[in-house]
Amino acid sequence: MSEAGRRPFPVIDDLESELSRLSHRGKYRRALKSTVGTLVVVAAIAVLIATLFLPVLRVTGTSMEPNLYAGDIIVGIKTSRFDLGLVCDFYFNNKLVLTRVIVTAGDCINIDDNGRVYVNDELLNEPYVQEYALGICDIELPYQVPDGRIFVMGDNREASVDSRSSAVGCVAVDEVVGKILFRVWPFEKIGYLGGE
Repeated sequence: MSEAGRRPFPVIDDLESELSRLSHRGKYRRALKSTVGTLVVVAAIAVLIATLFLPVLRVTGTSMEPNLYAGDIIVGIKTSRFDLGLVCDFYFNNKLVLTRVIVTAGDCINIDDNGRVYVNDELLNEPYVQEYALGICDIELPYQVPDGRIFVMGDNREASVDSRSSAVGCVAVDEVVGKILFRVWPFEKIGYLGGE
């Protein structure tokens, strides 16, 4: 057999080069597995936190205009304490409804024909309302809020269906999902949404 037809034996440099390449490929695979594993764990923790403690919601409807519009993305927190003026969410007819806490248990609410709200015979300061309206109101006023419940109203008083309607009524505190803290979308409106 001629010199040209013979296959040369691999030299030590070639073997070392191949071992180094295989070693780097193994390190790359381990790093990739570790990164993907970390991302999966972080995503699972984020979903768990969002589900249990900080729900992220997308606004639908017009009941909270002009403060919250359809398409806004908001972040809430689960709580059982509801202060006046606080935006909260609760389930009604299998839908999540956003409203504002107007009166808590034991207080008396009255609404005049122009839609002005009185709590315990004092006019309620409502800087979040642009246009007052009596709206859909079929409850007998004045009305005292029962224990363990809150009286809620949307900011868009003409269009909001809320505690003024006997169909909704006062919301049991244990039916409230939580309070809304921040708007995170759109970016130009990012900010705190807490009560007064």
